[in-house]
Amino acid sequence: MEKIPMTPAGFAALEAELKNLKSVERPAIIQAIAEARELGDLSENAEYHSAREKQSFIEGRVKELESVLSLADVIDPSKLSGTIKFGAKVTLVDEDTDEEKTWQIVGEHEANVEKGMLNIKSPIARALIGKEEGDSVEVRTPGGVRSYEVLDIIYS
Repeated sequence: MEKIPMTPAGFAALEAELKNLKSVERPAIIQAIAEARELGDLSENAEYHSAREKQSFIEGRVKELESVLSLADVIDPSKLSGTIKFGAKVTLVDEDTDEEKTWQIVGEHEANVEKGMLNIKSPIARALIGKEEGDSVEVRTPGGVRSYEVLDIIYS
């Protein structure tokens, strides 16, 4: 299997989610199923069916997280420098609107556009890889072609 690049913070967040699912969510849902069983006829017991559905979701997420964590290749951005690569915090200016944006290039399992965490497989991240401060980058996005200038690259 192919390794999954991840920052230390992303790895820790997934580990914490897995621990919570195993130590808090899983026991709680087992208790909810046991209580629903005590209510009688399972064929018409909405609480039982809802709890079983939630249990299925939890078990699926546990398996997914265990798989992702076993394949994780944790890369510490603070040990990197130079051109844009995985882990870089990049400040860009849109050449059309003069709007500045700062993104950190991270693995797909920790990406969150609202928090400025950009999936390494996204069109913008792929266009930025290998660029330096001052470079101009054209990115094909679903909304059309956008031009950005790289203002700053930080590894922390």
